[in-house]
Amino acid sequence: MFKGHPKGLYVAFFANMGERFGFYTMMGVLVYYLTAKYGLTGTNAGFIYSTFYFLIYGLALVGGLVADKTQNYKGVIFVGLITMLAGYILMSIPGFGLGFTLFALFTIAFGNGLFKGNLQAVVGQLYDDPKYSHLRDSAFSVFYMGINVGALYAPHAASGIISWFIRSQGYERNDLLPGLIHKFNNGTLSAVESTDFQKLADSVTGTTVSDLTAFAHDYLTAYSTGFNYAFAAAGATMVVSFIVYLLFKNMLPDVKKKQEEGTAVVEMSKEETKQRMTALFLVFGVVIFFWMAFHQNGLTMSLFARDYTVQEVGPSANIFFNVWSLTAVIVGFFGFLTLIKKEASMINRVIGGGITVVGAYAVYYMYGTFAESTPFSPELFQPFNPSFIVILTPIILGIFAWLNKRGKEPSAPRKIGMGMIITSVAFLILLIGSIGLDPFSALTPESPRVGVGWLIGTYFTLTIAELFLSPMGISFVSKVSPPKYQGLMQGGWLGATALGNQMLWIGSYLYERIAIWQVWLVFIVLTLIAAAFIFSIMKKLEKVSK
Repeated sequence: MFKGHPKGLYVAFFANMGERFGFYTMMGVLVYYLTAKYGLTGTNAGFIYSTFYFLIYGLALVGGLVADKTQNYKGVIFVGLITMLAGYILMSIPGFGLGFTLFALFTIAFGNGLFKGNLQAVVGQLYDDPKYSHLRDSAFSVFYMGINVGALYAPHAASGIISWFIRSQGYERNDLLPGLIHKFNNGTLSAVESTDFQKLADSVTGTTVSDLTAFAHDYLTAYSTGFNYAFAAAGATMVVSFIVYLLFKNMLPDVKKKQEEGTAVVEMSKEETKQRMTALFLVFGVVIFFWMAFHQNGLTMSLFARDYTVQEVGPSANIFFNVWSLTAVIVGFFGFLTLIKKEASMINRVIGGGITVVGAYAVYYMYGTFAESTPFSPELFQPFNPSFIVILTPIILGIFAWLNKRGKEPSAPRKIGMGMIITSVAFLILLIGSIGLDPFSALTPESPRVGVGWLIGTYFTLTIAELFLSPMGISFVSKVSPPKYQGLMQGGWLGATALGNQMLWIGSYLYERIAIWQVWLVFIVLTLIAAAFIFSIMKKLEKVSK
């Protein structure tokens, strides 16, 4: 996978992987934390979630401007890592109010703005060298895979830590209880909800709870503090990223040093710069709608997982919800890829075959240990997207390479348009699964729930769309950006992502007000409109990317 690439890609891959582990640890549980600890409605929590997501990417414009102005990309990245670490430390401190949490989230977002876009710009600079330029698209796919290796394990880590802490306080985790507790504290519990509250309180304690007021306070404290411990784990992974970057940053290109040596790239003409900037901003306008739809995975799709999806799975499905069996599946899969690879040596084929057998046996063994029904927490849907990224990346790269040899590989802009169409198909799956659900009835333990396959199928299809759009988009930006504005244009890509993220709240707003299937229909329509637009300007985009 790294064959033929410069060593700097390793540094970017692992530095980004650690940072993304921390980020997705937080994003997998943030909306649950806000609703549980502060009693926020889904709409209000969604607004904070979308604003944070907006700042995460929007502040990349600031980071890009600073790096372009100083030409010190690596120094700005370094400051960003330190700032993010400080934010995660603040998030890990329990007992503070909403204002403190918002400040901590802003600190993380500001640090990320200095870090993320500039790291992408530096990766692009590695491939400005003609020796490596033909590997640019595959490089960003590999780099993107590093993001998702971190994201794969993050929700499992968060779920395990949260559940462990709650159990250490003498309770079992139940995600319906925080909402009921806030209603109990506000005196707004209905008669049915009061009965459910008592039953659940007895269930998570293993006894008959006589003092519900004391229980409500203690359980909510234990529940929310578990999340603070998860945020602390996210901070620990930031330390890993920091160390990797500090030790090996010399493998990354230094634009400022090249300028001092008189070897910097000559700037383009004003006319060519204008053409390229126009094409980039047109693409930015399209991807706003992709990210508005895609990042519902941490908001409305997470609420759907909590409210309308079954909370227990059988042994077969549990293979993918259990972190160890999921790892065995992935390891075995990569062993199989090595086994069937045409250019692999005999020794590599033997190793690949052995890994395949070990992975398959591990899955079979763990399957035999699973109970007939295993409960799981809703954030464990989050690893499906990064898992599919890790599995599908070599397959998609292989397909593109096969098409490339035959002169039929789609251009990066065309891949982006195809990704938008595939996104609409993903939400069509969820729409079909949501037909018949009543969004206006009170949620109880007995409320109707759909199987996990609907969300898993949606995640699978969204992942294919993401692989067509996101790494190809980053590669397109790095290739088309005028050299003088590399940091700013990577910031522009992330700024478009930010605008899409800021619009996420629309999903949570609609989620509480219209039928669930209608929510998904909105995203189907928006992504199809965006796809139609990008195909209408395809010739212009392909012209500047040649």
